Amino acid sequence: MKLNEIRDNPGAHYRAKRVGRGIGSGKGKTSARGGKGQTARTGVALNGFEGGQTPLHRRLPKRGFNNKIFRKDFKVVNLGRLQAALDSGKLKPDGTLDAAALVSSGLLRRPGDGVRLLAKGELRTAITIKVAGASGAAIAAVEKAGGKVILPAGRTKEQKPEDTASA
Repeated sequence: MKLNEIRDNPGAHYRAKRVGRGIGSGKGKTSARGGKGQTARTGVALNGFEGGQTPLHRRLPKRGFNNKIFRKDFKVVNLGRLQAALDSGKLKPDGTLDAAALVSSGLLRRPGDGVRLLAKGELRTAITIKVAGASGAAIAAVEKAGGKVILPAGRTKEQKPEDTASA
């Protein structure tokens, strides 16, 4: 096959409808855009506009609580990604790994409000890691590998909301 022999599959490409070519074409005068107004012009982007009817996003009620202003932006690191970084030599298992070490190794772009350690993947290397939060399964996996998870003062293990309600 040569470049000059390449063709679309039959029926894959439709010829553009030629509008504005006289009244006899059936698509003359207004070129199927109706009469005058904003939408008859080019460059119209009325996202969610429903022809004057109240749009769906305004008909539906607002629901729930939105804490955008005060929400903490925790960055998630999984055990599998930690192990991959350790295997490739980007991270060194000696010393305490913290957010700065994860950023310098390229595992995170920026630390945000802290790092949360989650248990997806497998950890085979003993490490000491200092994080803002960690799931119970992640802590168990790190300790099983011979390592240690350091959490901020007052947090022994990550608590779920139902754990705190009963306490």
